[in-house]
Amino acid sequence: MPGDGPSEATRSRRHPDDFDAWVRPHLAVLHRYAARLVGPADADDVVQEALVRAWRRRSTYDERRGAPLPWLVAIVRDRGTRLRSRRRDHLELVAADGPVTARDPDLDLERAIRALPTRQREAVDLYYFVDLDVAAIAEVMGCAPGTVRATLHQARAALRTQIGDDHE
Repeated sequence: MPGDGPSEATRSRRHPDDFDAWVRPHLAVLHRYAARLVGPADADDVVQEALVRAWRRRSTYDERRGAPLPWLVAIVRDRGTRLRSRRRDHLELVAADGPVTARDPDLDLERAIRALPTRQREAVDLYYFVDLDVAAIAEVMGCAPGTVRATLHQARAALRTQIGDDHE
């Protein structure tokens, strides 16, 4: 009878090979987000920790609540946040031979993004760098899609103020 017992998707995630097939389409997105959170050097570790956590908690995923990607991204966010709090060192954006003295638009943008409040920075990372849509970001952040749109609007306004708008 439908609704009795676990679904086919849930049953298939119980075996390691099936779990691998279930997460594999999302690995690039998970890695991009981890790199945004902790830097490229630690991204692999964060994704690995997240996948171990997802494997252990796979029975808690409910496909009726949404797609697997937001669930997996939320686990990456948690693991990345834990790593950052354990390290407590913030990467400084410097050139290979010392601090940057010339104006570099990419570094200016990166510094401006890092200066945003946490929630705005998270929305910017997920939307612009990870390429999630507003609905998926809302699932990850645990809020309404309208809140995500408002947060992105506020973040864009703050970024324009910090780095200026060359189009004016």
